[in-house]
Amino acid sequence: MERPQAQIKHFTITNNAGGRVTLSNLGAGIVAIVVPDASGVFDNVALTYAHPEDWMEDGPCAGKIPGRYANRIAAGKFSLGGKEYSLAINNGPNHLHGGPGEQCFANRIWDAEEFEGGVRFKLHSPDGDAGYPGALDIQAVYTFDDDNVLRLEISAVTDAPTVVNLTNHVYFNLRGEKAFGGDGVRSHILKLHASRFLPGDSTLIPYGEMAPVAGTPMDFSEAKPIGRDLDADYEPLKFGKGYDHCWCIDGYDGKVRPAAELSCDGRKVVMSTNQPGVQIYTGNWLSGCPNAPTGYAYKDYDCVAMECQAFPDSPNKLQFPFRPLLPGETYLNVIEWQFSAE
Repeated sequence: MERPQAQIKHFTITNNAGGRVTLSNLGAGIVAIVVPDASGVFDNVALTYAHPEDWMEDGPCAGKIPGRYANRIAAGKFSLGGKEYSLAINNGPNHLHGGPGEQCFANRIWDAEEFEGGVRFKLHSPDGDAGYPGALDIQAVYTFDDDNVLRLEISAVTDAPTVVNLTNHVYFNLRGEKAFGGDGVRSHILKLHASRFLPGDSTLIPYGEMAPVAGTPMDFSEAKPIGRDLDADYEPLKFGKGYDHCWCIDGYDGKVRPAAELSCDGRKVVMSTNQPGVQIYTGNWLSGCPNAPTGYAYKDYDCVAMECQAFPDSPNKLQFPFRPLLPGETYLNVIEWQFSAE
């Protein structure tokens, strides 16, 4: 039998500005994003590992596409069409990222096809896969242009009603791979186009309300260092051991709009999406994951993930902007990362 690591292939898109993005057919993932700083120095700004097989079932789910439902579903249960479905419990009492191991799309080998300026990945998920109803066919298309815009379009169709929430789980440290260490992302400047967030219980399941960020450590409506309030005596931060929460993007209408802006040491990324939420996760449990190619051992809070998606536990929260995917419809998540030097 062929070992999984023998099936892993990497694909690199290079633009005319000298930037490049490396992708993997394991989890349709981002392996590296190499862009310049204000001095013209190029470096990889994405969390990456030393060996291709290190991405298999890694705890951080680095750079990959988890599913069938990214983020958490309370108690691993939801109802659809009058029937209750039970999913694997793999995050405390809850279901996370589609389940453990190869139940999660992030730990599967996707079909891959290169084209000019991009790569298209495809995956088929049969009816009943990991407990989810309906057969699902997914495409993830990456492009990278000469303006250093990395664009991802994740689409899916089904043959029966189902729930779908797909995103990319790339982590950033804009200082670059050669400069990992120090205070991690604490001094990175973050702005969120969100005046509300989703408070939740100690297992990070939202209560169902969209609460104002004003006057709380969750307020990134004006740019501020990630570390300013990271250690605040504030219940949601204690529950998550840092930021691991979903913000509600202002003006959500299903169109692509800015969600987050991150900058540090001469590099900046502006992230836009057509999704209602952005989950900010400050790498609170990175310690112990595979090492960087330099041999550097990652520490908690070294990198930050900004995940554009539906709200956590949406199948159980009818008040959230979410509906099941039906036959004849197409699920679409568009994410754009605009990299620049400043």
